[in-house]
Amino acid sequence: MIKKLVVEKVVSMPLSLQEGILYVSLENEVVGHLCPCGCANKILIRIGKAGWQYTEVKGEVTLFPSLGNWDLPCRSHYWIRKNKIRWSGDWTDEEIEEGRQSDIEKKRQYFEDLSRQKQKK
Repeated sequence: MIKKLVVEKVVSMPLSLQEGILYVSLENEVVGHLCPCGCANKILIRIGKAGWQYTEVKGEVTLFPSLGNWDLPCRSHYWIRKNKIRWSGDWTDEEIEEGRQSDIEKKRQYFEDLSRQKQKK
C-alpha cells in the first residue's frame, strides 16, 4: 500500500501511470494516480467547481472530499492530505448511494447556477 504520493504536474494525463505519483493537470482540471491499495487501477478525478476541491500549499496537495472507489473490486476509500494517503473505512451500499446522490445534486446545482449567470449577461 502506498502511503505518500509525489506530485508531478502535467498538461494531460500520460497513458501509463506510475505507482506513487499524483499527476496533476490544472489546465484540464484533472488529477490521476494508481489506486494506492496496490490493485493498479487508474483513478482519475475531476477537480474544480464541478469536482473535488484541490488545494496545493508548498508543493503538497490536498483533495476534498475523500475518494471512494466503490466500483472497483478493492473498494478502497481514502483521503489525500498533503500528499499523504489517509485510509478511511468502507461504506455500506446505502452510504455509497447517499454519497452519489449528494454528488449528483451538487453538480446539478453548480450547472444550474452557471446557466443562470450566463443568462443574466
